[in-house]
Amino acid sequence: MKIDIKSLNYEELKESIRLIGEKPFRAKQIYEWLHKKLIDDFDEMSNLSKDLREKLKDNYEIIRVEKVDQRTSKEDETSKFLFRLYDDRVIESVLMKYKHGNSVCISSQVGCRMGCKFCASTLGGLERNLTPSEMLDQIYQIQKLSNERVSNIVVMGTGEPFDNYDNLLKFIELVSDENGLNISQRNITVSTCGLVEKIRMLADEELQITLAISLHAPNDEVRKELMPVANKYDIATILDACKYYYNKTKRRLTFEYSLVEGVNDSSDNAMELVKKLKGLNCHVNLIPVNPIKERNYKHSQGKFIQNFKNILEKNRINVTIRREMGADIDAACGQLRKSYMDQNSED
Repeated sequence: MKIDIKSLNYEELKESIRLIGEKPFRAKQIYEWLHKKLIDDFDEMSNLSKDLREKLKDNYEIIRVEKVDQRTSKEDETSKFLFRLYDDRVIESVLMKYKHGNSVCISSQVGCRMGCKFCASTLGGLERNLTPSEMLDQIYQIQKLSNERVSNIVVMGTGEPFDNYDNLLKFIELVSDENGLNISQRNITVSTCGLVEKIRMLADEELQITLAISLHAPNDEVRKELMPVANKYDIATILDACKYYYNKTKRRLTFEYSLVEGVNDSSDNAMELVKKLKGLNCHVNLIPVNPIKERNYKHSQGKFIQNFKNILEKNRINVTIRREMGADIDAACGQLRKSYMDQNSED
């Protein structure tokens, strides 16, 4: 079985190259072809001999994702990409353009088993984890397709990143390596629905990434209605883990809060949230929920969203309303993949 060369870190690649009888300096050349020049064909590695290129082909494979579809919003230039994997499964990624730079939201799994009621990603369950190379290549292909540098990464697409913990850590190591894309860990955000043990494990890694918690409710009763994971971890337990994370890393926490009409968007809900988050160094990201035809949840009205924000601000909680991007291109998590799969199952 061939080795997935793009999932090897620099030291692993050096050792692997030594084992096939090559000098360590070759590893640096190969690593740069893969992670700086974003080459996905050994034959394009022009400073390597033909014999070495053949040896690489015999021992390694370059895992890549292949673009199936790309939709670009007419409203804000957000682009959504549907990528095919080697086993014909599909995943999605989003390129968002901001004044401060380009941000890419990537998937960490094919499907998701967390079952959040407002998310299209969970409708088909979990199919498999993505490898570090498959996570990386979403970014690499988007950079090549857009001819633009990516400066920020959000692991908030399809999947629960902490359900693919080891591959996630390897991905962060690779994408932030100075020998590769060298994206600062401070420009990487990882979102979780609240797997407490993994939050504490990540804290012990003492990375400099931003941790985003998908909270979406001010109390356990509402959270259980929206998110099955709430039956295992209550909010108090999650917040304890968040405090541990902050104490270890000194990195401000982000809480994602999807506003669902009549479910979690009242003034009372806002005040409950204030009481929960008081004293935490955190930022709340309010997200007007994207309607999904399989669910009956509706987008909160503008006046409720603004009122919710005002209450948090009056109580000195940092808050922003996420700008809705790509609404005309199925940019919400899982929507494009779901429509593609539905269409192909009908063919």
